[in-house]
Amino acid sequence: MNTWDSVISKGTLVVIGQGYVGLPVAMRAIEVGYSVIGLDTDTVRIWALQDGRSFVDDVPDSQLRAALATGRYLASTNYSDAAEFDAAIITVPTPLKDGYPDLTFIQDAANALAPHVRRGSTVILESTSYPGTTEEILIPLLERGSGLRAGRDFAVGYSPERIDPGNERFTFVNTPKVVSGIDPESLAAVQHLYADLVETTVPVSSPKEAELTKLLENTFRHVNIALVNELAVLAHQLGVDIWEVIAAASTKPFGYMRFTPGPGVGGHCLPVDPTYLSWVVQRDLHRTFKFVDLANDINDHMPDYVVSRLTSMLNNDCKPMRNSTVLLLGLAYKPNTGDIRESPALRIIELLADAGAIIEAVDTHIEPHRAPTGVKLVDLNVGTLQRADVVVLITDHTDVDYDLVTAHATSIFDTRHRLHGNVEYL
Repeated sequence: MNTWDSVISKGTLVVIGQGYVGLPVAMRAIEVGYSVIGLDTDTVRIWALQDGRSFVDDVPDSQLRAALATGRYLASTNYSDAAEFDAAIITVPTPLKDGYPDLTFIQDAANALAPHVRRGSTVILESTSYPGTTEEILIPLLERGSGLRAGRDFAVGYSPERIDPGNERFTFVNTPKVVSGIDPESLAAVQHLYADLVETTVPVSSPKEAELTKLLENTFRHVNIALVNELAVLAHQLGVDIWEVIAAASTKPFGYMRFTPGPGVGGHCLPVDPTYLSWVVQRDLHRTFKFVDLANDINDHMPDYVVSRLTSMLNNDCKPMRNSTVLLLGLAYKPNTGDIRESPALRIIELLADAGAIIEAVDTHIEPHRAPTGVKLVDLNVGTLQRADVVVLITDHTDVDYDLVTAHATSIFDTRHRLHGNVEYL
């Protein structure tokens, strides 16, 4: 018998979104005793979950199957399965659309969940958005669809997700969780729920403070990555080894934090969250957030820089980009995950395709049905490497045989400083 079977039932939790944020939350909730309804609009993902196959690297198949075996986990696309829930956590994407915040997924989730909200239930938003989203967008939809009043009849709060896919040191459980509520009673309900799920909760005074906390965390990273990305471009032009400079600077034990350059930024957080902050500053204060706008400009153009370097490498070999085979190592936005959202690889692929390149890629982590169009997924072997006119390391997954790459690739561009030998670095 699985040890989860012996826990005391703590009620029904709905987790909307069963991706890289929602699925780990659902698994933890089952572990501590909740019955969980995991909702997602992606039917392929739901079928996989029902079959005990996880697409989230942080959730192994064995953990998912143990959760299913308890009888307390249901993966579904049907909101009618959420009837009579005690608490709901919304972990849906909040992408950009034409450069502006797209809250469609939050709105759709709120509208679908609202008829099932009842007196005494708790609804928590985890999706990253601008300050005011919980009160301006979520609550009116919940109230309209339920006929109840937030605060008076049911609790509402915001708790920004802090899951770092692939991070084995800091997990959902041991990473402090910022929590908030629209009133003291809501905060108490939100904090009580997360106290079951994580080791430490950090209460703040309102959802706006919690929403801005998330944006500050990611804007800090975004701006510093932009700094080293621009410096990497300039250092290459100056004939300076930026990687040696970063390593030397990192020996300083105070006043310095290590950031490294790369082919761009990806995932939901870095390319999206700072833009949400910049957008709301422009909307509400009628001014620009100059740091964010500058960082966006630098990081958004790193894929262009990568392709320009590749073009130069091919030209040096007397090869045009058109009809050259470019092998991409890694498509996900970060190592050891399958998350391809906003990955710089997507823009690199677009630019290579426009230039007429033949694009192949190696990435065992991504879901095949989410692979970019125009890219052929291939196995990493001697033939694949020798066929490529240039190999580009975009995402340094640990399951790649890098010795094989350096032994058989004729031309290599490494954007992560992972390879050694006859290699060009970012």
